[in-house]
Amino acid sequence: MLGLTSAGSLLAQTAPAPAPAPAPAAAPAAPAEPKDASLEQRVNDLEQYFNNLVPGPAADAKPEDQYKSKLAGLAGPGHNGFLMICAALVLFMTLPGLALFYGGLVRSKNVLSVLAQCMGIAGLVTILWFVCGYSLVFAENGSPYLGDFRYAFLKGVSGAPNGNYTAWPSQATFSMYQLMFAIITPALIIGAIAERMKFKAVMLFVALWMFAVYFPMAHMVWGFDGLLNGVWNGSAGIPTIDFAGGTVVHMTSGWSALVLAYMVGKRKGFGKEKMSPHSMVLCMVGTGMLWAGWYGFNAGSALAADGVAANAFMTTTLAAGTAGFVWAVVEMLHKGKPSILGFCSGIVAGLVVITPACGFVNASGAMIIGILAGIVPYLAVMFLKPILKVDDALDTFGVHGVGGTMGAILSGLLVDPSVNSNLTGSYATANGLAKLVTEGGLVGNQIKAVLLTIALSVVASVVIGFIVKVIVGLRPDSEQETIGLDLTEHGEAGYEH
Repeated sequence: MLGLTSAGSLLAQTAPAPAPAPAPAAAPAAPAEPKDASLEQRVNDLEQYFNNLVPGPAADAKPEDQYKSKLAGLAGPGHNGFLMICAALVLFMTLPGLALFYGGLVRSKNVLSVLAQCMGIAGLVTILWFVCGYSLVFAENGSPYLGDFRYAFLKGVSGAPNGNYTAWPSQATFSMYQLMFAIITPALIIGAIAERMKFKAVMLFVALWMFAVYFPMAHMVWGFDGLLNGVWNGSAGIPTIDFAGGTVVHMTSGWSALVLAYMVGKRKGFGKEKMSPHSMVLCMVGTGMLWAGWYGFNAGSALAADGVAANAFMTTTLAAGTAGFVWAVVEMLHKGKPSILGFCSGIVAGLVVITPACGFVNASGAMIIGILAGIVPYLAVMFLKPILKVDDALDTFGVHGVGGTMGAILSGLLVDPSVNSNLTGSYATANGLAKLVTEGGLVGNQIKAVLLTIALSVVASVVIGFIVKVIVGLRPDSEQETIGLDLTEHGEAGYEH
């Protein structure tokens, strides 16, 4: 130790003095803790609430403008309550709306089988949604096709909003609202195979179909990083619009229903025996419930009680009423008499076709959609179905498949950016949607989404249908079908004779 010290002293005497060592860099200052919100900033948060914007400072706010919002992470009572009511309305669409609509259209010996299938699907899908369905659809993992398992068993889904989807309703409310969509979508399929498919086969088909079709399709369209989510995903590969489920709900169920109807085959005696609806009263009551519940479906998809929701409420009403009347007029011109079934079918067709467009079109666009919805699905039911030679028992394909497809395309054709500012927002600008909306060209992307939806629905349904056929079989034997599914599948009768 001493020798080194002497050598160092000698070197210091004979060599130029070295430059002084640089002073150590100062440690970066810790970011200042955001200050409590001032009165002006708290008023700003209230304005954010009324405008359905996330509370707190803007994302690009200067450091001196940062503040701690007292409303951050809290569910806004008005918007949250609105979405809970809408969730209940969407469930009302399935139970009892769709159940009675379909139940009235089948023969009396099969009415309970339809009700049981609707209730069975409601329970099954609820369980799948809790286990992993919600997570696979709405987890933000960077995949354009499917989410991951971060929200499995609804882990972390709390009363606080998930800012990627809702500014004020809680994630718990949002997850339950979306569950109702997941319930009704496969329930629509049973209209095509009514009166001739085993209950356990329906349940197995739906369980597999949710993973193969609904979960990926819903993520692609509505997931924050979905392939087709042109409104919220700035990196969407195919930026498109679908406000409340033209592709996700109606096209997937309608095209899958067509495939399954072919695979199950025609009802025994189809074309030889009369198979009239056993109760048009129930069908009409179910239609009214569907129309009322559809406001939760469409207006609720704004995810807030705001102007976009009001526009969706208006356009939904105009399209449904117009389509119901037009269908009946076309039927009267074609057959000589307007039927209750015609009014019911037209109303549902109008609701189906307006669904993807309701938050993106104006009143005039809704009227155009209503007129076309009363004509095109009618032609599909009356003329296309015989050409296809398929026993689509309750016209699921003609109304939901054809109507949903038309609605998806008309959404791009009739879009009006003045009714929804999200169409030209920052995300829509980043992925090119805003330019497509304002300068034209969106229809091309809508057609791409339509083709993708058809391909996924058809291929997956064929594969799943064969799997179900091998495992449990698709339909009951001839004697059971003759007796009726109420007694043979459920041991009960819908009516005492």
